Amino acid sequence: MTVASTHEIGNVPERAVESSASAVEWAAIAGGALAAIGISIILFTLASGAGLAAVRPWSFSSPSPTTFGVEAAIGLVITQWVSSAFGGYLTGRLRTKWVGIRTDEIFFRDTAHGFLAWALATVLMAALFSLVSAAMVAGASAGADTTVTAEAADQARKAAASFSLFTSVSFLIGAFIASVAGALGGYHRDEV
Repeated sequence: MTVASTHEIGNVPERAVESSASAVEWAAIAGGALAAIGISIILFTLASGAGLAAVRPWSFSSPSPTTFGVEAAIGLVITQWVSSAFGGYLTGRLRTKWVGIRTDEIFFRDTAHGFLAWALATVLMAALFSLVSAAMVAGASAGADTTVTAEAADQARKAAASFSLFTSVSFLIGAFIASVAGALGGYHRDEV
């Protein structure tokens, strides 16, 4: 079904055409999400190796637990941001080039595709981490002593609250990075 109308944009008349095809290309989104997950796994492995190389349990020169935690958090944030950028950019590049659509609409669609790739990768990684965490907790609690002091419980609560706050900020920035990278990928796709 075609609906035609003329709108004045500057001095150039535009013919609006309604398409029956979806503006969302799930193949490009899935490809970008899988690439982001793959980059995340590579960077997690690299960061784990670097962290384990920094810890020397039999020497007295190892970093403090606080320093180690901050370094681990920085590694996770960098991993999330780099993989978001890579996945978003790839999604923008892989999306089919549309002809006859306004530039601002193309920009929006590329940005939305980058965001959707980030969202899909984040949901899949969260599901994976939930499964791994549940298995680790089940294995660790089998023979553990459940006596916990109030001070230890309060420290654990504060650490969990800080982790949640920093993780949510990192996720928001990662979503922004993936969206911008999707628009950049679309720009590079269209300039060829």
